[in-house]
Amino acid sequence: MGRILGWGLRCAGVLVTMVCLVAAGRFLFSQPGIGEIPGATERQLAFLRSALDDGSDSAAQQLFPEGHLFSNVLYGLSWVQAAHADSDLRDEAVRESRWALARMESEEGRAVFDPQLQPAYGIFWAGWTNWLRGAILTLDRSDSVAVQRFSAQTEEIAQAFAASETPFLQAYRGQAWPVDSTVANASLRLHDKLFGARYSAVIERWVNQAEARLDPSTGLLPHQVSASDGSLVEGSRATSQTMIHRFLPEIDPAFAQAQYALYRDRFVAYPGSFGPALREYPKGVEGSGDVDSGPLIAGVSLSATVVAQGAARVNGDDTLARALAAEGELLGLPIDLPGSKRYALGLVPIGDAFVAWSSTARLLTAEPPSATYELRWWWRLPWLTVLTLIALAPWAGQITAAVRSPARRNRC
Repeated sequence: MGRILGWGLRCAGVLVTMVCLVAAGRFLFSQPGIGEIPGATERQLAFLRSALDDGSDSAAQQLFPEGHLFSNVLYGLSWVQAAHADSDLRDEAVRESRWALARMESEEGRAVFDPQLQPAYGIFWAGWTNWLRGAILTLDRSDSVAVQRFSAQTEEIAQAFAASETPFLQAYRGQAWPVDSTVANASLRLHDKLFGARYSAVIERWVNQAEARLDPSTGLLPHQVSASDGSLVEGSRATSQTMIHRFLPEIDPAFAQAQYALYRDRFVAYPGSFGPALREYPKGVEGSGDVDSGPLIAGVSLSATVVAQGAARVNGDDTLARALAAEGELLGLPIDLPGSKRYALGLVPIGDAFVAWSSTARLLTAEPPSATYELRWWWRLPWLTVLTLIALAPWAGQITAAVRSPARRNRC
């Protein structure tokens, strides 16, 4: 019995050590740079499509109010972004992204949004659907009906901004978040990119109004504002900042660059020397997690940290983008199979959708800025130290005995 137990413990020790070695290899493996996509992108998208077919968008809707929309829009956008990096994916990307858009526009996709708002169904729904519709047209403009619908929805959004005294339109009745209007303005810029400048004045007015309503404590766009006048309700938070910086370079590169530098300084952190990661609240400010951020670990939002990879890619921050991608391979519990790849054991497909969208992120209206950002040169060391200790833990007894044995012989 003792011999069997001993062999069992040795096998478990070998397994632990092998898992640590594989994790270290994934962590140290070079991650795709800006403009490139992970080799497993198609397998990630295969998993997401299977999950959507099984109702993962409806399940995500039970977790937070925008779960259905995000599940579909991020799937569609990931396909579009992947096709811009690999033209062989174009036909499948057009087909799958149109399928995702149709689900967003379905009765279920619009159910929680108010059709009486301006634009219809609120700026959150209108902005994301319009962005995906325009993104599809960057691959294929042969569908005249799709072109007309994009132009019509863009005009509706532009008129809503032009008629508003505040740059931040309502997502729900009486509620406004600047991030949603940022996405919608990016769709106006995308229309100008595809079909000629028409909304430059609307966009410029929005930027000027937004600059006048920055959070005074950070110099960044706020998390939530008053729906009536755009005044501050809640200061900057990483959950919305990472999304804002994913779209701001599409709108105004100069404004985006200045905002990104502030965001990076206030939110990128190394809690306990581990990181980089994204604090949910600015440095020096403490707060609790919510449905958007998820549970906070040492002040870090895992959801914001995932989205930050995409924000880094489109802002030319190659060092941060690669570091966050490497940490995702280490901590995300990836399961990479011949036909699919999933994170967190595939238990939360909406998380996989954010990973796919962020890891393939690219600008659709411009090229990423040329920028130089730095990280702590030793940022990998704490992670590797922990992996080493875990890998050696099963053999601690043998290692200790081996170290003591020469010492005993020397005393003799």
